[in-house]
Amino acid sequence: MHILQINASARVEGAQSTRLADTIVERLRARDPQATLDVRDLAANPHPVLDEPALQALFTAPAERSPEQAARVALDDALIAEVQAADVLVLGVPMYNFGVSAQLKNWIDAIARAQVTFRYTENGPEGLLKGKKVYVALARGGKYRGTPADTQVPYLQTVLGFLGMTDLHFIYAEGLAMGPDAAERAFAEAQVDLEAALA
Repeated sequence: MHILQINASARVEGAQSTRLADTIVERLRARDPQATLDVRDLAANPHPVLDEPALQALFTAPAERSPEQAARVALDDALIAEVQAADVLVLGVPMYNFGVSAQLKNWIDAIARAQVTFRYTENGPEGLLKGKKVYVALARGGKYRGTPADTQVPYLQTVLGFLGMTDLHFIYAEGLAMGPDAAERAFAEAQVDLEAALA
């Protein structure tokens, strides 16, 4: 088993979503000591936004790209290759202003590429990143699970499913800003979610 961990907090140190993602990875590796791991920290190594120059590079034929365009596309290629090589993804996902972080959105924009990770067919879109298990470590200051304020889970179900990743498990640590006791309960409840996902 090869695990790819994506830390999508804006924080390099002290991110609760990374702490939860680390816990998930530790549990997975305890079950499979031979598992290998790659970690992509999007705070330590930010990925560039999908802007006009990036789009121009992507829509230019490879043989016609300038060196700058080729270098820009290569950055996305590296992220795509990491996902393609993984059997299991663990995403550390903080909630910022009721959505995903800019760091995670940049990663998603990088790995979503027509004819590479998805394609359109006469029967509709087909995701090409199939056969992967995904654990999503959700860290929230408040409690939003199952409410209209939780835009993250529907969004991630949609976009990851579009890319072919439909075996999704959401692990919630909520109420982290509601005091030390609430934070402790949040991680205890997350452990319950994790054990259920692994069962």
